[in-house]
Amino acid sequence: MRDDDYEGALLEEIKDQNKAVLEAVGMIKEQVKQLPTRDEFNALKEDVRTIKTVVTDMNHDIKDYDRRITRLEEAKV
Repeated sequence: MRDDDYEGALLEEIKDQNKAVLEAVGMIKEQVKQLPTRDEFNALKEDVRTIKTVVTDMNHDIKDYDRRITRLEEAKV
């Protein structure tokens, strides 16, 4: 009977461990569902690339305006 008790205890422990693993996998599965898809990520990358281009162009324009304003101010003096 001791072997049966030991095996029963081991099986119970294994069941508990399996339950914990399944719960963890379930939580991970839910977290993965919340991650953006590859298409969403690629669209975001493209949007960021576009924003960078626009900001860079605006910075060039601002520098050009700054030079032009400086020349006009110097011409007044």
